[in-house]
Amino acid sequence: MGKSDKKRVVLKIGSNTLTKETDQISRGKIEDIGRQIVALQDSYEFVIVSSGAIAVAKQFVNLESNGKEINVKQALASIGQPHLMRIFQESFRDLGLLTSQCLLSYSDFEREQSKKNIVNTVNVLVANQYIPIINENDTVATDEIQFGDNDKLAGLTAALLEADLLVIATNTDGICTKESVENKTYQTIEKVSDIKVLESEVVSSISSHGTGGMKSKIQAARIAQNSNIETWIVNGLKDNFIIDAIQNKVPFTQINKENKEAKIEVR
Repeated sequence: MGKSDKKRVVLKIGSNTLTKETDQISRGKIEDIGRQIVALQDSYEFVIVSSGAIAVAKQFVNLESNGKEINVKQALASIGQPHLMRIFQESFRDLGLLTSQCLLSYSDFEREQSKKNIVNTVNVLVANQYIPIINENDTVATDEIQFGDNDKLAGLTAALLEADLLVIATNTDGICTKESVENKTYQTIEKVSDIKVLESEVVSSISSHGTGGMKSKIQAARIAQNSNIETWIVNGLKDNFIIDAIQNKVPFTQINKENKEAKIEVR
């Protein structure tokens, strides 16, 4: 079973977006995402790559350990993942949407049989109107915890599933020029093709809940671009952010699917 005629979107949602920059997962934000999927479902199909398991667990428990911090984070992810899925399931169900959980590890993208299994499973789920919600299997793997809040996982997923678009929801209006960040005028880079040029504009920062800054998002965009997929970096804190980006009503960064030129457009 292959892709449908709908435009396939891999939507990556970071912890900072899911918490709306608070200390708790926002059901309102998850409902906002669900409402947009309902509004777009005639033309678009969605696969979600979601962070947030550790953030959810921190609402319930405070683990103590004499071991490494990474082990505590893995344990928190194990506690938080079913709670995160429950919130997605309940919020989406109220909107008439069905969800499924897919836990992946980076090693799955290195084995041909595993890659085929992922593609076949996701295609069957989507064909039966289930929205796959993907996260890294943090209990056995540490890449997401260490290397970027599932951004890379989203890029690899988009490439493997031959997505038409990778949307990365973050807590800013896309990527701003370095100069505008330094003088606090915050001009969004609207369109760019040359990722090396984009990298030179990035100011290193990491969000309060997530583990990735803009560098990991650019890495994901590079993976997508190598597979001829366009990437949008949008402000997921705003309501209706997917639809508004599609309708070009809000500033966001569009990284073209082909690396053609070094010029960037700002807004």
